[in-house]
Parts: sequence; structure tokens; C-alpha cells
Amino acid sequence: MSETVSVSKDGEIAIVTVDNPPVNAVGLSVRQGLWDAIPALEADDSVRAAVLICAGRTFIAGADIREFDGGALDPWLPEIVDRMHASTKPWVAAIHGTALGGGLETALGAHYRVALASAKVGLPEVALGIIPGAGGTQRTPRLTCAAAAVKLVTSGAPISAAEAQDAGLIDRIVDDLLPDAVAFARSIMDQPVPRLDPAPAPTDLTPADWDELRQTVQKKAKGQLSPVRGLDAVRIAFELPLSEGMDRERDIFLELKETDQSKALRHAFFAERAVAKPAALKGAKPRQLERVAIVGGGLMGSGIATAALTAGLIVTIIEQTMDAAEQAKGRVAANLESGVRKGRMSEDQRDALLGKLRVTNSYHGADGADLCIEAVFEDADTKRAVFEQLAQIAGPDAILATNTSYIDPVSFTDAVPNPGRVMGLHFFSPAHIMRLVEVVRTPQTEPEVLATGFALAKKMRKVAVLSGVCDGFIGNRILGAYGRMAGYLLEDGASPQQIDAAMKRFGMPMGPFEMFDMAGLQIGYANRKREAATRPADQRYSRVPDLIVEQGWLGQKTKQGYYRYEDGSRTAIPSEEFNALLEAERGARNITPRDISDEEIVASLHAVQVNEAAMILAEGVAERPLDIDIVKLMGYGYPRWRGGPMMEADRLGTDRVLATMQQIAETDPGSWSVAPLLSRLGAEATPFSSLN
Repeated sequence: MSETVSVSKDGEIAIVTVDNPPVNAVGLSVRQGLWDAIPALEADDSVRAAVLICAGRTFIAGADIREFDGGALDPWLPEIVDRMHASTKPWVAAIHGTALGGGLETALGAHYRVALASAKVGLPEVALGIIPGAGGTQRTPRLTCAAAAVKLVTSGAPISAAEAQDAGLIDRIVDDLLPDAVAFARSIMDQPVPRLDPAPAPTDLTPADWDELRQTVQKKAKGQLSPVRGLDAVRIAFELPLSEGMDRERDIFLELKETDQSKALRHAFFAERAVAKPAALKGAKPRQLERVAIVGGGLMGSGIATAALTAGLIVTIIEQTMDAAEQAKGRVAANLESGVRKGRMSEDQRDALLGKLRVTNSYHGADGADLCIEAVFEDADTKRAVFEQLAQIAGPDAILATNTSYIDPVSFTDAVPNPGRVMGLHFFSPAHIMRLVEVVRTPQTEPEVLATGFALAKKMRKVAVLSGVCDGFIGNRILGAYGRMAGYLLEDGASPQQIDAAMKRFGMPMGPFEMFDMAGLQIGYANRKREAATRPADQRYSRVPDLIVEQGWLGQKTKQGYYRYEDGSRTAIPSEEFNALLEAERGARNITPRDISDEEIVASLHAVQVNEAAMILAEGVAERPLDIDIVKLMGYGYPRWRGGPMMEADRLGTDRVLATMQQIAETDPGSWSVAPLLSRLGAEATPFSSLN
């Protein structure tokens, strides 16, 4: 028997236990253990039924993804699932935690499924660029309806035990998993063993219905292949016998596994876990946090407060006036109420969290706080005044953090006693929803302080990425290059609509100009004014975004920016007013518009991001290319199925990206220079992944 699979008995009921921490992944050892256990129990006359259960905090939560890059190792999971389902003795899968991917497929091979009410089941393979490969797309439709199967496979979202029972995937919800599963097995062991109908599953959907469904899934997928191919596989269950459908499913699975998209999504999966372990934190232990004080209760500060409360912390918001403080409390309450409406918490939980919130107009609210977070206006003098107050009132060992998104923290914290306790915690807006946090290390920040920032992010269910100090840190510095290039392309002949459409076809949720309008154009305006004194004299400067703001057009909030907006709508509509402004500026700058292809737009905007990222790596602002990929994926909407800009550069070839960047720099040498690291890697056609 395998070291990860054991068998015990409760009378005539065999109990097969999978114990493969941390999530009981159905790796080779588990597969071999199940492969051996099934015929052994089939031959054991003292056994009349079997219960499959897992040790630890979850049922089988999926495959061992580390095996994907190697050759398939026998026994394959589809064979194990078939062997279990072919048993003449009933098998009962007892589910707790999550049964995901190969875990749910294994459970579907059993003849019955029982689960705790807290359990969830799902087929999330599309998130890895593949589809279920062990019967998930074929057995699910034979137990439930077409709509439920399509949603489960194409969305990848898990469902609750109650939803799974309603859908026909779970037979009974139980209170005490093992005893109740054993009792259930006894109750059915004398009944005929149920089998899935090998014929095609019945459905009322017509070919036209399926075609319409495919178009809907394709639109939502935004260029990702796996949801669409998942739908195709589910459709097969209604057209072919089970055995043939299984073969077709496996073919699609193997086909997708070798695609660039699947490799990129697997890269993102592992990178998201690797960013939590930067070299700078090695051996550092985080401090315990119980109380947090947040200075500034606007949209960002109230969002941070909401995230801190849901992480179990006691929170104080400090504002300039009690009226502003009460407004901040209202924002937090609204954030939590949204969680109630969406079923993420109960009203009692909301009330309990609000009970841990205090608001005040006095800096004495920071007294006794383990961590103080500044979240005020993006102005160095304003922030300096905040830290002067915090340094006087907060304890001498309290960690002091800034939420600045651009400014060097040292520039306004240099007078703080014990500067090793200062760090940046750059949350992304809305802070209670967005999962990314840039943890910014100053030259003085102590490792345990950084480790505390990472621990806080984990408690908030966020992903922390370590950044060094530079203007804009990792994400916004790259965004600056992206926006600057987009502005040049706009002046040179492209329209906002063309540029945005090209980037959306690339997979971005919105193009740069739609994004700028949504964020509010005054933010970039203030930042450009701040940068004016240090901007290179020979760098091309596009005045178009400044002219827009100086017209009073701030984007969606004023119904006019690069686009115009109608009342109550966020839909971007081409603007004649903006077009006139752009044409006038082109004339004033003697720019003759040229035809710019969508391919040039995408290649140029990608190249300048990679080039800036290469500089960030060389400067040590980011430790690894994967850190940059995660920042762009989680903070800026970069398509996950491309893996991030560095992964995309590797897919294209660093030599090709270098050639694009060289052309950009040669055309406009005052504005761009090729990063030495990109020059070296591109000349050798060496991937960025070699630096991870």
C-alpha cells in the first residue's frame, strides 16, 4: 500500500484514507495507493462497501500541478476513477473542505457522495488553461443538467455543498463526516450498485443553443482558450457515449496542457506562491499585530480599514475632524454591508467587525497601535506632517507604514526615530477587494518589519510583493512607461479607441485611456507636475493629458476625458471635443499623423513595459521577474493567461522584444533607452525566467 493511502475497517465497511498534506493532491503516490486499494477491497470478502475519506483540512483539492511539465506517469487518474466506478461494491466519497478538479473527479467515480455542509466542490481546471481530464466534463452532465455542468466547467468557480446537492452531485449532507459516511455506506451496501448511463446524456438544447452558449463563453473568456474548449467537451457528453466522450475529453486536456496559455497560467499559479518567499525575508519572523491605526479615512483608508477588520484586527481611523471620521466609518460600514449582500458574511459578523472599529480626530488614536498606516493625499509635505505626529504619539516600536503609490518613503520619514520600523504598504484600490499589496523596503527597513507586512497581507487574504524604493515602485513605474508610450502613439496618429481596442484584444480588461478616465485624470496630472523638476530635458513630453485636465475634464467623474460619458453610464463614447483638442495639439507640434497598426500598438506597449521592468530588476527594486509578473497580473489587469509581461516576453522571445525596443529608442532617443539587461538577454535569446 502507498504511504499516502491507508485502509482500515469498521466491520464490513472499509475506510480508505488519503493523507497527502497539505491539500491531499492526487499525485503519483496517491494514485498508486488508490489503484492498489480498489482491487484489493474488491477481492476481500469481508468488505461490503468502501468509504473514501481524506485526512487533514480537506478532501482531495486537485492534481499535483508539478507533474504537468513531465510525462504522464501511470496509473493515470482516469483509469483509477474508472476502476472505482466499475467496482461491484459501493464506494462512498466523504467530502470535507474542498473537492476540486481531480478531487471532484475522483469523488464522481464513487457511487455515492456525502459531504459536510461547509464543503465546496468545483472543477477549476480552466484557471490553469486546461479542462478536467478524468471525466469531469463527462460524468458531471450525467448527474446534473447541461446548464449546471457548463457553469461548473467553464467558470471554474466552486459551489457549496448545498448547491451541489441541489444539482445532483452530492447525495447527502452530513454532520459528523466519518461516522455518518460509514452509516450511509451500511444503509446502501445491500442495494444494487448504481452506474452512470453510458449513453449520451439527455438534453433539450439544440445545436443553435450550443452555438449561442459558445459565443457567450468565448466573449467572457477574453481570448482564453480553456473555457471555450471546456464547453466543447461538455457538449460532447450529450452527443457521444461515455467511453468515447472520455477519450475526447482526454485529447482536449492533453492538447491544452501543451499550449502557451496553460504554461503561462501554471507560471502564474506558482509565481503567486513564490512571491511570498523573497530572499530578503529569509529567517525573519513577523511581529504579532492586534491593533492598527489608519490616518486618513477616504476611499483608500476606509478600504484598508475594512480589510484589516476582516483580518481580525482592532482598527482606529484618524481623520482631521469628527465629521470626516464619521464619514469614514460610514464608508467602512458600506463596504461590510456589501459583503453581507454578497453572502460573504452574516449581519452578526458585520456588526461584530464594526464593533472593533473606532474613529477619532485625534492622533492619540494611534497610542497603543502595533501598526500605523498613513493613507492621506499623495503629497510629501502632508505625509511628513502625519509621520511627525505618529512618531510622537505611537509607541517607539510601533511599525509605521505609508500607502504612498509613488513617492519615496524616505523623503518624508527621514526624521522618524528608529527608521528601521518604516515601510511602504501600497494597497491597490479598492483596498478591501484588490488582492495585491506592494511591501516597500527602504534602505533602513528591518527584515522583521517587512515580514510583518507580508504576514498582514496573508491575514487579509492578499498577495504581497516585495519592492525596493523608486518612483512608482514596481507597478506604477511600469505603468508610467506604458502610459507615456500610449500618449506618443496617440499623438503620432492612433485614436484612443484604436489603442484601447488593440489592448483589449490582447486580453486587457480595458485599454489605457479607458483606465485613465476611470481612475481620474487629476491623479496623473498631479504626478506629472511633481516629476517636472527631474524630467530629462530631451525627453518628449506629451501635453495632451495636461490640456485635458486644464479644460476641467477629469474623466468619468466629469463625464468627459479622453471619451465622453452619459449620465449614469461608464460606457466610453468617442468625444468630438477631445478629437478637436488632439488635432489642435498635433498642429501646434507639427506632427503629421501616420497610420499605426494594431500590431505596432501591442508590440510597442509591451516592449516599453518589459524594458522598464528590466531596469527595475537591474536596480534591485524587484528581486525576480516573477515578482513583476504578479504585480501586473494582480494589480493592473494583465491577462493571467499570458502569465505577465515577463512571461509574455519569454513566449515571444527576448530577442524579438529587444528588436522592438531598439526601434523605439532609435526613433526617439531622448525619450527611451534600451535597458542593459534586456540588451544582454535579448542578444543571447535568454528568457527572463532564467533569473527567477
